[in-house]
Amino acid sequence: MAIEVGTKAPDFELKDNHGATVRLSDFRGEKAVVLLFYPFAFTGVCTGELCELRDHLPRFQNDDVQLLAVSNDSVPTLRVFAEQENLDYPLLSDFWPHGETSRAYGVFDEEKGCAVRGTFIIDKDGIVRWTVVNGLPDARDLNEYIKALDSL
Repeated sequence: MAIEVGTKAPDFELKDNHGATVRLSDFRGEKAVVLLFYPFAFTGVCTGELCELRDHLPRFQNDDVQLLAVSNDSVPTLRVFAEQENLDYPLLSDFWPHGETSRAYGVFDEEKGCAVRGTFIIDKDGIVRWTVVNGLPDARDLNEYIKALDSL
């Protein structure tokens, strides 16, 4: 079960597609965070969702908001994926310990070995203010994120 609105977001420390360490707590007091979990790089629905975010990036990554996308892929896989799709926002690897952060947010599918499509909007104080969880084949609606961000 995914963590609920009003819950303090679990902190994490993950490597991005360039090997740099990213911590959720680094944004506390500075920016709201759109934390997006997706199953796997290079798959159709995931690529479509992440490219749609790329195409509307100023709404999700600016002076007030940081977009962080998390999958269970390895850092080298994410680096190639980001380069191929021109993704200019952090892709974080929850590869090892496998799915630890996905589990902390309640979006890891034990049977499939990957995260489902969970999105969490976390305010500057580190509190989850909005969330949606979709099944593996179901793309998310970008307009829902925008409404949720506008309400912060």
